[in-house]
Amino acid sequence: MAGKFEIKTGKGGKFRFNLKATNGQVILTSEAYDSRKGAEGGIASVKKNAGNDARFERKTAKDGSSYFVLKASNGEPIGKSEMYKTKRSMENGIASVGKNAPDAAVTDAK
Repeated sequence: MAGKFEIKTGKGGKFRFNLKATNGQVILTSEAYDSRKGAEGGIASVKKNAGNDARFERKTAKDGSSYFVLKASNGEPIGKSEMYKTKRSMENGIASVGKNAPDAAVTDAK
């Protein structure tokens, strides 16, 4: 079973999505979009770019935690990961996005 994208409406009517792995853990959280259609376009972009390692920007937070940002072909950020304690865990997160995103179903968050 593949992961899934969940679209939710946040404060101010903005739309976001989370990519969840098969175990239900959030592995990528999107930027805010003004419309549901925009969020759906972001999901399509994640599916398209998830298999391209060069689209993942690896970063280190001020506290030393590792995280990544997935970027579209135009360089715009599509989504960001959680904070990881180790770089190895972050690399596993990137691999999970690549594995789960391409075939993930899209649902509304409950």
